[in-house]
Amino acid sequence: MNDKITTFLSSGLLEKYLLGETSSGETEMVETYIAKHPEVAQAYNTLQDNLEVIAKYHAVEAPKTILHNVLDALDDTPVRTLTTKSRSVRVSKKWFKYAIAASFAAVAFATLSVMLYQQNQALKHENQTVVDEIFDLRNDIDNNNNKLDDLMRQFMKLNNPDTEKYVLRGNDRAKNLKTVAYINAKDKTSMIDVISLPKLPEHQTYQIWAEVQDRMVNLGILDEADRKLKNIPYMEDALGLTITIEDKANTDATTSENEVAEISLQKK
Repeated sequence: MNDKITTFLSSGLLEKYLLGETSSGETEMVETYIAKHPEVAQAYNTLQDNLEVIAKYHAVEAPKTILHNVLDALDDTPVRTLTTKSRSVRVSKKWFKYAIAASFAAVAFATLSVMLYQQNQALKHENQTVVDEIFDLRNDIDNNNNKLDDLMRQFMKLNNPDTEKYVLRGNDRAKNLKTVAYINAKDKTSMIDVISLPKLPEHQTYQIWAEVQDRMVNLGILDEADRKLKNIPYMEDALGLTITIEDKANTDATTSENEVAEISLQKK
């Protein structure tokens, strides 16, 4: 309900219209509002319905002898009959005004109730938004705590006396390549930290391999975009680690021509 309709309903024009006290301009305005705005039409119908209920409530059944008494009064005192009729009209009009006022109050109360309901719904929406934000914040805190736990576990692994550190540097084909491998033979864990990787064409990737006896085992792809400690498969009795440049489709085998960095896994 917009402010224009609320102002109209608060103006009392509907009450005056029902009492027949509006001017021609006011009558035209009221009828226009009733025709164009469902809220005004509903308020008008509510006023009429309330009037009907109040009229029925205050209705008094006329005594059976009232007709004879009226006829006798008309024969004897016609002027008093007119006075009685006028008084009756004034009394009915007084009740009519009260009914109009009561109906208008009901419409105003209904309008206020709608406004309060809308405000209450908006408040509920705001409260739900706050609850959702708190829930998201708790999830973020939990995720951050999990990340901190992972970092702590990685830190403990790196500082474990049984963890060996191996630095792999690139050859002439990849001079800026640098990675660090952390291997713990006791816990059987392997991690690699990508420090820097020169950019490659779209169809090529860096891959890390473990030399096991007479064969090479692929341990995964290295990507500079993932510059953090990365777990790689632990290979028992591996003799060394090698980084190569391969086509993306090739993960089964490699040759020495593709090698750009290597390290021997010897106990210090």
